[in-house]
Parts: sequence; C-alpha cells; structure tokens
Amino acid sequence: MKNKKIITLCSSAAFFKQALEIGQELSLFGFRVRYPYTALKMKANGDFRIETYKTWFKDSKNYKKKTWLIKNHFKKVIESDAILVLNYSKNDICGYIGGNTLAEMVIAFHYKKPIYILNPISEELGFKEEVYGLEPIFLNGNLKKITLK
Repeated sequence: MKNKKIITLCSSAAFFKQALEIGQELSLFGFRVRYPYTALKMKANGDFRIETYKTWFKDSKNYKKKTWLIKNHFKKVIESDAILVLNYSKNDICGYIGGNTLAEMVIAFHYKKPIYILNPISEELGFKEEVYGLEPIFLNGNLKKITLK
C-alpha cells in the first residue's frame, strides 16, 4: 500500500472551523491531514470561540502554552509533505495571513516543502512581499490543484 502524502493545515485560529472542513475534503482526496492542536481541541469541546483558548491574553504566565503550540505545529510542518495555508477574510483583510502562519510558512520553505495558499492574499497584507518571496502555490479556492508526488 502506497503511503499517503501528509498535508499540514496552517491558519489563524479564527479559521479553525473551516480547517476541520477542508481537512475532511483533503482526506477524501487521499491525503493524511495534520491539524493545529487547538483546532482539534475546539472540535472536541464544540467551542470555537478563540478567547476560550488564548488564555495568555488574560494571564501572561500562559504564554508557555503559546510556546508549546508553536513548537508542536512547527514539528507537524517539518514532518509533512506540504502545507496548506487557509486564508479567509479577517479584520477587513481578504486573504488574511497572520504572524504565526507566516512563521510556519518560513519553516516549510526552509525545509523545502511546497506551500499551498487557498486564496489570493490582500495587497494590504503588511508582509505580502515575504509571502510572495516564499514562492507559494496559489490555489484560488481549488483544492484539486494540490499535486504531491
């Protein structure tokens, strides 16, 4: 049996509900999908409110959780065959990509993993030149454009 290719999903926590849906679709295409830890926790709890999980905003001692989440997801990126960035509208920015997701993209780039981005990015994105510099493959909403050999 041929090994399934692994795609790690990367996105703002605001898009974790969509990440679970996209992941199911990718599974139907034959991919193994790795999710952000908090997305799975949200699903298990049935609670998709970001403030429930980002406790470090109220108590700075909880930044240790954030550190663990970053390291955990970097490991998933490194162990995957590619990443898929889910970038929807957030804060009046179409195709939003946040700082953490950019960091995950840089890790994927460094480890020579294909970087797929679901939607076009906004020209207003503060670090659009860095995103373009990572040579991502824009899917323009079409998951069927993902080709991993």
